[in-house]
Amino acid sequence: MDTRIFRSGETDQAAAAIRRGELVAFPTETVYGLGADATNEEAVKNVYLAKGRPSDNPLIVHVNSVAMVEQYAAEIPANARKLMAKFWPGSLTIILKIKKNALSKTVTGGLKTVAFRFPDCQPTLDLIEKAGVPIVGPSANTSGKPSPTTAQHVYHDLHGKIAGILDNGPTRVGVESTVLDMSTDQPVILRPGAVTKKDIEGVIGSIDLNHHKVGKNEIPKAPGMKYKHYAPKAQVYIVDPETDWDQVVAWIKKQPFDVGMMAEEKILQREVLPMNAIQFSLGKNVQDASARLFDGLRQFDDQPNVKAIVTQAFPAHDLGGAYMNRLNKSAGGMHFAQAILK
Repeated sequence: MDTRIFRSGETDQAAAAIRRGELVAFPTETVYGLGADATNEEAVKNVYLAKGRPSDNPLIVHVNSVAMVEQYAAEIPANARKLMAKFWPGSLTIILKIKKNALSKTVTGGLKTVAFRFPDCQPTLDLIEKAGVPIVGPSANTSGKPSPTTAQHVYHDLHGKIAGILDNGPTRVGVESTVLDMSTDQPVILRPGAVTKKDIEGVIGSIDLNHHKVGKNEIPKAPGMKYKHYAPKAQVYIVDPETDWDQVVAWIKKQPFDVGMMAEEKILQREVLPMNAIQFSLGKNVQDASARLFDGLRQFDDQPNVKAIVTQAFPAHDLGGAYMNRLNKSAGGMHFAQAILK
C-alpha cells in the first residue's frame, strides 16, 4: 500500500483512516507510535504484523482524557488520579486493572491490566478526539530496532505496511515514557522515562523500581521488559564516564572498518579523530543526548561500513536513568572498558 504523510491540518484524514481500521503512525513528545483503533481487534492484530512484534508484548493505549480511561479501567486508585493530575498530558504511562472484556486480549497480551498514556502532543490528542476511540501505540518501528523520533524514521521502517504517518517533526524527549504499574499494592516503575522516580514520589510517596527478569514463558506487563530492543546491526559499546576517550580513539584508529562515535559536543571537539571515526553529536547534556540517542543509532544503522558504535554513558539518575536503560539494551550490556580494554 501507499503510505501517506499527513501534514498539519490533515488530522481529519488520519482519523478517518483509524476509523476504517487502518494503521497510522502518530507523534508524541517521546517517540512516534504506531496507531490503531484500540477497540478494533483486527486493526490491533495488524499492528503486531506490521512491526513483527511478539504477540505476548502488550500495547499501550493512548487517550486524551481521564474520562476515556474510566470507560475501560475497573478502578482508578486515588494515587493514580493524583499522578494523572500532575503529569498528564505527559511522559507517564499508568498500568491499571481493566473491566472484564473491556479490551481484547490482543491489546492486553492476555493480562487483566492495561497501560494508559495521555501524550503531550496536540496533533495526537486531536487525532484521538476525531477518531473517537483510544489508540494503541507501540513505537512505530520494526520490532527490536531503535525507536523512531521523526516521521522519516517511521517511513524508513514501515512504508508500504501502514496507511499513513502524522508528521509533527522531531520528538522532544526522545526516549519512551515512564511506565508505572498501579495495579499492585505497591506501585513500581517497570520502565524508566522522563518522569522520574523522584518526581513520582514527590506526589504519592515511596515506590519501587522493577528489577524482575521476565521469564521465557512469562507475559511482560509493559513494553521493553522481555525482548531485545533498540539495537542497530553494529555492536554498540558503552563508554563509561571513567573511561579515557583517548584510548577509545586509539582503538578506533586500529580498526579496518568505520566506527560510529556518539558523544557530547565537547568530547568530539576535544579529540583528534581518525578518518574511520564517524561522529554523531549527542549535544551538550543528558537532555540533548536522550533526544538524539535513537536518531544516532539509526543513522549508523544505515551505514554498512560502520561495524561498531561507541556511545557515551551518563550518570544513571533522573533522565539519565532512562537514557542508560535504552543504551544498555541497545548495547546488550556491552561496556567498552570490559570488552575491549580488559
